[in-house]
Amino acid sequence: MTSWPKWEGNSKFVYLNPRHISALFRRQCRKFGLHCAYCVGSAQELQNVSSTLQADNLGNSADVELQWAMKASDHAEVYFNLISSVDPALLRLTPVDDEIYRKFRETFPDMKVDQVDEEELKSPEGKQKWREFCEAFKDKVEDYNYGTLLRLRSDEDYTQENSTFCVRVQFLAIEIARNREKHNDRLRYTHGKLKDTEPKAS
Repeated sequence: MTSWPKWEGNSKFVYLNPRHISALFRRQCRKFGLHCAYCVGSAQELQNVSSTLQADNLGNSADVELQWAMKASDHAEVYFNLISSVDPALLRLTPVDDEIYRKFRETFPDMKVDQVDEEELKSPEGKQKWREFCEAFKDKVEDYNYGTLLRLRSDEDYTQENSTFCVRVQFLAIEIARNREKHNDRLRYTHGKLKDTEPKAS
């Protein structure tokens, strides 16, 4: 498990300091052998971010990294609030959810998505499979290789122990599977507006 810095914030979603996230992304990219757009950058993204910076800061890549980290934190908050508010089975995360799910289960038929194994993800065989899987969606999923935060356990929120780094297509594949295979179903009752109202099993 990656060693995470101190978490900050006191809202329902606990924020990780964006500067810590940016350092985590770089370490995790190297560990998983992935080349995400967070690290290598896309020309358009770099141009967009750079246009908001002062001229004397344009050479400082930390400013660009911070933008990425803030996006990842915001994305995690929005997504968790969504799946803990509505029936996840009704959600469509992309126009190609069906294709992502089908290829995911063809490529990883036995992968447990309710509790993701980091060692399995970063194994040489796992890294190669994921690289090929991600590249298959290069022209089908917007920002397919951008850095994203993933929950390791599907029944828990983003926490220090329950979060890791992945690229966007990995996140989509695992979360689409969780939604369709009902691993995210109880979040409405344990973390959302239906908290403490879960129907008792008959």
